[in-house]
Amino acid sequence: MLDTSRETAPAATDTVADAPVDATVGLRADAPAEEPRGCLFALSQPPLMIFLGVIGCLLLAAAVHDLFML
Repeated sequence: MLDTSRETAPAATDTVADAPVDATVGLRADAPAEEPRGCLFALSQPPLMIFLGVIGCLLLAAAVHDLFML
């Protein structure tokens, strides 16, 4: 499995398997807490920005059509 830890030293696999599991969260007790990612992280993703840009352009084209063509 891919090691995604932020530590410089690789994590030992035998101690991770024996670590107690926190029943309330479902994470291992020695696992570092994930930093919360806000909505700005979600909005910075390229596919979402492309989608929102296309929707914005369609709304702009419809508004310009309504204002100047009708």
